[in-house]
Amino acid sequence: MEARAIAKTLRVSPIKARLVVDLIRGKNVSDALVILTNMNKKPARLTKKVLDSAIANAVNNLGADQNTLYVKEARVDAGPVMKRGMFDSRGHIGHKDKRTSHIVITVASRD
Repeated sequence: MEARAIAKTLRVSPIKARLVVDLIRGKNVSDALVILTNMNKKPARLTKKVLDSAIANAVNNLGADQNTLYVKEARVDAGPVMKRGMFDSRGHIGHKDKRTSHIVITVASRD
């Protein structure tokens, strides 16, 4: 049995978020929560919220035991890009792209 949680259009770069999400893929839920709690990064805080939601979905909706859950799938997809301009040298306009992410976490029970 699987439960999923998705957070869309988070204001963090997908490249930075993937560095955090790669650390928890395939781990037990308790180990993943410890890793995310002790990281001092913005993507870690956002990923922890999504993981907590996936755990709550599994426990409340499917009646799963939290001690047997593990992170089956954890991925970060690129969201829409907010394109901003800024003044550059010699009268040019430079680009400052503000990237967003979609974080998808699926937890399943080990039987």
